[in-house]
Amino acid sequence: MSRSVLVDLELIGLRAPVRRSRPVAPGPFALLSLLVALLPIEQPAVWMGSVVACNLLPWLLGLRAHRTGVWRLSAAGLERLAPDGSVEEAYERDRIEEFTVTADDEVLTIFHKFGSTAAGTLTEMGFDPLTFYMTARRLGITTHVIDGDRSVFDEGDLPSEEDAPRALGRRAEQRLRDQEATLLAVAHEPYPAAQTAPATLDTAVAGRRRSVALGILLALLAFTMLVRSAFDGGLGLGDRVMGGLWAVVGAVAVLGARRRRLTGAPLSWAITPTELRVRHATVAEWRVRADHVAAVVVGPGTAVDPVTGRLTGRHTVATVFGHRLQVLARLPAEGLDVFQLTHALSERGYQIVTPEQGVRRPSQYGLAGLPDIFARVPGGRLVVDEDGIGWADGAGDVILRMPRERIGGMELLTVDGHAWLRMYDDDGDEFLAAPLSMLRISRTDLRESARRMRLPITDAEYDAYVNAAFHGSMTRIESALEPSPALTEPETKTLPPVQLDVPRRTRVLAYAVTATLCELVAVLGSVWLRGDLGGFWTALSWAAPTGLVLGLAGTWLYDRNRPQLRISASGISSVTRLGRTEWSVTRQALGGVGIDESEAPRLVVWSPVGRVLRRVSFPPDLAELRRACERHGLPWGPPDAGHAAAPPPEL
Repeated sequence: MSRSVLVDLELIGLRAPVRRSRPVAPGPFALLSLLVALLPIEQPAVWMGSVVACNLLPWLLGLRAHRTGVWRLSAAGLERLAPDGSVEEAYERDRIEEFTVTADDEVLTIFHKFGSTAAGTLTEMGFDPLTFYMTARRLGITTHVIDGDRSVFDEGDLPSEEDAPRALGRRAEQRLRDQEATLLAVAHEPYPAAQTAPATLDTAVAGRRRSVALGILLALLAFTMLVRSAFDGGLGLGDRVMGGLWAVVGAVAVLGARRRRLTGAPLSWAITPTELRVRHATVAEWRVRADHVAAVVVGPGTAVDPVTGRLTGRHTVATVFGHRLQVLARLPAEGLDVFQLTHALSERGYQIVTPEQGVRRPSQYGLAGLPDIFARVPGGRLVVDEDGIGWADGAGDVILRMPRERIGGMELLTVDGHAWLRMYDDDGDEFLAAPLSMLRISRTDLRESARRMRLPITDAEYDAYVNAAFHGSMTRIESALEPSPALTEPETKTLPPVQLDVPRRTRVLAYAVTATLCELVAVLGSVWLRGDLGGFWTALSWAAPTGLVLGLAGTWLYDRNRPQLRISASGISSVTRLGRTEWSVTRQALGGVGIDESEAPRLVVWSPVGRVLRRVSFPPDLAELRRACERHGLPWGPPDAGHAAAPPPEL
């Protein structure tokens, strides 16, 4: 690479834009206005002006927001530039020996001949791991990405001198290397457009304008009530309390309207074979010519939070690279359907790279992934013990072992009529797929041994066979117990779904508790404001009925759309009384339904490997739930629960 290219190569971090309407600490100032309203200020105008000033001060302080600096990585090194372009902080290139980024917290550590220093997180500096990693490597700076967080470099966490040197995992770095290799492969590869018609994607949020208008109207109502409390009669304790509360309501309404306007701001993409045009209503607008674009990386990255104006990570971002692999633009894509976005870009002639792209897996698995040691060990076979999965020789000695803490999951399946084992590591990546005949272990022995050792294993076909057999037995028993007229009815193939609600006793108790709390608040309010409202009994005479009505009405509004459990042969789901589905777990992804008493008795839904998929907050009738699960063939209890009955024959 020529020297001129290195001089021109640089990576500029994102800079949060200055927004004049951004308040500074509005919450504490709103509470301060409530305290100011309770002060014994006699003049109504001074009292109202003090309350209003407490809520206006955060917005006035926001006007003093200055433009922030920006980080730059170039041939000169890593520098932090002031808004006027001067260098505030610099790490010269000739002093840098190595960059290291921890994958979990993305802390950048700079190693030099006198030690190391932590420069900060990549997100706070405005960088993405991929762009920073590629730019640093092209500048000739040794860069590594270490699995874990910054604690791996702490002195107190280092092993002693007698211990063996500790290996640092670099799976995250390997993923970045794969993306870099893909970008290098497609940077100069022609990619014709399959469609010439423009594509438009947007994230318009319904009800945004209505929510903003409602917040503004509520703020105007709060200001009107504050003026009325100040100038309508004397400033008694009740007037001061109500005025302070209305001031807090107005401040919250304004902040809610602002947040709704910013978070619901539309993001639009206009994709054509000649240009990319992206517009975010509250951030900026970008236009990129297609002939300058070599590839687009769509995945998690750093973006500007439209509400706070700070840089945050884990947003969906489209990073546009040029033909020299320089960063042309970082386009926000949060809220867009990634499937639609990637395919719309690909169909109009843009090379797309995604972190999950990887190598396409064929429909049939081969034996290329088997370790070579399998063939070199005569009489070798797969064994399962309390330490994990191992490969033993003919004498029973384990030659190769996969520790149980590294095993992320095992899956038994059938390929072309033969039983296969698919294994995943703790990162979810597949590292082994082989037939059990090559591993010299039966399906039943592997499944039962792994479950006995509490290893995460899934055999969906076996579980489906057990559930089908159990369901068939229950159906025959119920048919034998039914009266003779029912035998003439046509036999149904599937049972109707069962919808379970909380017990009636729980519902009545919820009504009673809510009404009691509201009445308690009414009594306390009457005692506190009895001097300003004509006495205790007068205040209680209208506060008690009002509290009862509010308590019952609030509980009824929640009760009319309360979630319920729906049990069917296809799985389990949570459905509201108005018909909206909150979540659903299919039968294939379901490992068990039961009660988890580790922290508090709570209904949970497990996956086949024992991971908790859902925690149900409302308690239905457990007897009805278990009966419904058994009727529809859903497993009851944790997936690894032992059963005394012998299993059916092996599939």
